[in-house]
Amino acid sequence: MDKMNHSSAEAEAETIEPLRYLSKGEAAAIETELLRDYRFGQQQLIEIWGQACALAITKAYPLSSLGKKQPTVLVICGPDQNGSIGLVCARHLRMFEYEPTIYHPKRSPHSLHQDFTVQCEKMDIPFLSYLPTEVQLINDAYNLVIDAMLGPEADCANIKEPYSGILVTLKQVKIPIASVDVPSGWDVEEPSQEGINPEVLISLTAPKKCAMSFSGKHFLAGRFLPYDIQKKYELNLPDYPGTDCLIEL
Repeated sequence: MDKMNHSSAEAEAETIEPLRYLSKGEAAAIETELLRDYRFGQQQLIEIWGQACALAITKAYPLSSLGKKQPTVLVICGPDQNGSIGLVCARHLRMFEYEPTIYHPKRSPHSLHQDFTVQCEKMDIPFLSYLPTEVQLINDAYNLVIDAMLGPEADCANIKEPYSGILVTLKQVKIPIASVDVPSGWDVEEPSQEGINPEVLISLTAPKKCAMSFSGKHFLAGRFLPYDIQKKYELNLPDYPGTDCLIEL
């Protein structure tokens, strides 16, 4: 960056709020607008986000860095949109030569979610019928866990089984956890003291308020967002490097 650009960038940084962290309502409003006004399809958004999540995993945990002999990854999927993003993430990780296994205890009847499930089955990605409560089995079998359970729409004050039980197990695992958009069990608006403690967070579209004090590796996948939406919500998204669809914050 030349001198002039550098000083103007510095001046801008002083006047522009660095990055907007979204409330639950703002996140929902942006998604509604994308679907209704900008004619994005839900399947299209889930595919964009899921692929970006897989790319974030490859950056945070390159194959060469994994401690176990096999590049195994456990992907835990919830019943709603975050779960579908997890399914897409697993499929792309398989293409990137990882060995994902999916635990998807409550499958959605929605045809969209079923399509993503079939795509994973056709890629010979195994599905677990139950999650071992013996934490050591999970630590021994996998290099990391991807938490794609409860997204921003979940009511964190009222988490039902099987997810409440899964969260108890995840609080005890020793292997790293990477969470999709909002760590499961956290309130979208504020960081959690008692919840799971992911090492990696992959924020979708724009980061949520709960991520403001997140101290782990934090990625953002939102490069597809139309400029008018970015401007309307004053997102102040960072400049993505080169042609990358995600950035480490």
